[in-house]
Amino acid sequence: MVLEIVLAALPLLVVAVLLVGLLWPATRAMPIAWIVALGVGFFAWNMPPNWLAAASITGVMTALEILWIVFGALLLLYTLMQAGAFDRINRGFATISDDRRVQIVLLGFFLATFIEGAAGFGTPAAVVAPLLLGLGFPALAAVIAAIIGHVIAVTYGAVGTPIIVGIQDPLASAGFQDEIAQGGYTVPEYSTEVAAWAATYHTLVGFVMPLFAVGMVVYFFGDRDERSLSPAWEVAPLCLASGIAFAVPYWLSAWFFTAEFPSLIGSMVGGAIIVSVLKAGYLLPDSHWDFPPRSEWPDHWVGTIEPGENGATTGRPDKATATDGGIPSSPEMSLARAWSPYVLVVVLLVVTRAVDPISSFINRPAFIVEWQEILGTGISGSIAWMNVPGFWLIVSAVLAIPIFGMSGGQVSAAWREAAEKIVSPLIALVFVIAMVQVMINSGAHPGAPEGGSMIVVLATATADLLGPVYPAVAALIGALGAAMAGSNTVSNITFGGFQFEAAQQLGLPTQIIVGAQAVGGAIGNLVAIHNVVAALATVGLVGQEGRVMRLNLIPLVYYSIFVGFWALLFSYVLFPSAF
Repeated sequence: MVLEIVLAALPLLVVAVLLVGLLWPATRAMPIAWIVALGVGFFAWNMPPNWLAAASITGVMTALEILWIVFGALLLLYTLMQAGAFDRINRGFATISDDRRVQIVLLGFFLATFIEGAAGFGTPAAVVAPLLLGLGFPALAAVIAAIIGHVIAVTYGAVGTPIIVGIQDPLASAGFQDEIAQGGYTVPEYSTEVAAWAATYHTLVGFVMPLFAVGMVVYFFGDRDERSLSPAWEVAPLCLASGIAFAVPYWLSAWFFTAEFPSLIGSMVGGAIIVSVLKAGYLLPDSHWDFPPRSEWPDHWVGTIEPGENGATTGRPDKATATDGGIPSSPEMSLARAWSPYVLVVVLLVVTRAVDPISSFINRPAFIVEWQEILGTGISGSIAWMNVPGFWLIVSAVLAIPIFGMSGGQVSAAWREAAEKIVSPLIALVFVIAMVQVMINSGAHPGAPEGGSMIVVLATATADLLGPVYPAVAALIGALGAAMAGSNTVSNITFGGFQFEAAQQLGLPTQIIVGAQAVGGAIGNLVAIHNVVAALATVGLVGQEGRVMRLNLIPLVYYSIFVGFWALLFSYVLFPSAF
């Protein structure tokens, strides 16, 4: 039994050693982990070669579906950058106040959560950190603020990808349908419930994240001789109002709308409310807070790019700037015009899901790439390429061309940048999802061991070891997966079925436990080496990964403890009868 558990965990242990221990990039580590999973599946789980190949092919199809979404999200983002619209959005935030604490709330929280909801996959920190640097933030402070600020939105990043692709697709393809049906749900309905519970955790725990981000910056990057949280308490009303303004529409969207929009709706509605309140003169701090003089900054605060070097505005509405290779936005561009492509995305996604004739049309077999019983096995895979958000993100990016009157050169640059950014995720995702599919399907073939798949064996062992306290650590398991793989989606794919099985073994509400997994996958991004490296690279500060990860352990511990507390309370006291 012990040997079986060790072998089942071996692919994940390889990932941990190579990614975390040796700091290998995922593009190198994941192919090796996949090969290890193939070996364990063949020798220990007696998987025939056609089953190993079919499980891997399903993983490739799932990865392509994710990448279709990521490409669309990145294409729309870079289209706005090239048109200067993104800079106009940034200036709309930055010109409201030159107080650094207010800028953290507006850019590090609202703009970062919006970008996470629209694009995901590490994009917010890589975009917002340079904007904060351009406003005069020390590079290290910019990265810390951007990473902490967007964590509440990660569960629904890239228009719901971590839920749709990370929870729904693996459960649908791995034989969980019958167990879920016994609870009265289809797999899509069950995934929506998981998303709603995840939003509940985030709302109860994460509404303080604007205050957390401000507190981290003022304490660690204020006067080094008089470290204090007093400047953060001065803007506590603004921070808490911002957290609540985000969390209420965010929670309502998750429970009563869809898993694709909570982060987008929370950031757009909450941001609009707070910006209006600030413009009316309310919630602005009485005092002004700024960083110490540049001459007093330690060397590790700043890298190869000086603060303000990219020409970003510092409270002067008359100064247009270029962002990430784009052109200066014209003074005439309105905020409504700058935001219009993202508003269009929301409208298109709502219509294609809420209007039955349209939804039925785009889900016709002609628009779905499907492979039933791959290579003669019981494994199937499909890609609904028109139904997934990636298609409508690309449509919005194309429609943005006439909206902004873009030149051919700008359009080409946007497509080129999006294509370049997709290469690394392509390699990493294909192999990690293929690995997970091998682990999930290792108990489905004729002649499989009685103990079940590798995932079932691991879940059973973990449930036996932790017993009744399992809900307290469910989020930490998800955080570990995201920290290793650098992706909430991959963490959900890897551990979603694991968490479901563990909950079943212990008689716990599966929705609550898998919901905690979805939250854990989000908070693991605080210390995911891939995201940290990407963010540091955009501000010229590569080499400070350890410092960022150590500081980010503070919000990670906070989130883990309180999500664990609520998971225990939900499981045993408030909602023990939930499925």
